[in-house]
Amino acid sequence: MTIDELSAELGKRLSALKAQVVTAESCTGGGIAEAITRVAGSSAWFEAGFVTYSNAQKTAQLDVPDHLFMEVGAVSQAVVEAMVRGAQARSGARFAVAVSGIAGPGGGSPEKPVGTVWLAWGNGSDIYSEKHFFPGDRAAVRAQTVVAALEGLLRIST
Repeated sequence: MTIDELSAELGKRLSALKAQVVTAESCTGGGIAEAITRVAGSSAWFEAGFVTYSNAQKTAQLDVPDHLFMEVGAVSQAVVEAMVRGAQARSGARFAVAVSGIAGPGGGSPEKPVGTVWLAWGNGSDIYSEKHFFPGDRAAVRAQTVVAALEGLLRIST
């Protein structure tokens, strides 16, 4: 499915559930929220979007514990799961997605090369997370992250 098709399907599901979604984004810079809000009527099921590019804002806006950045880094399972919890707590939305990654062209390391992205999703009771390695340039990594984020939201909203 295309990004628009994924977003439209998410809207149908969340409308049927009378539920809302919140996004917490780093490497996508609001791209997930933008894709979701392309859908007419999304105001009924899109609650909020947080773009927390810096570690300081992940802590300030989403209550991500500061020590995690030194212990495991911003691109990590622990950070995206904390972002989900913070976004849900701040917004009251049942469903959430959070992403943090290295879109490139710089910023990668042998342990976390360019294209490394952590995603997490919350459904109000559980949090699920995945690590991906997306190929391509910055735009490709970001686009693939948006697709994976929407696909994950569809998986947890069944």
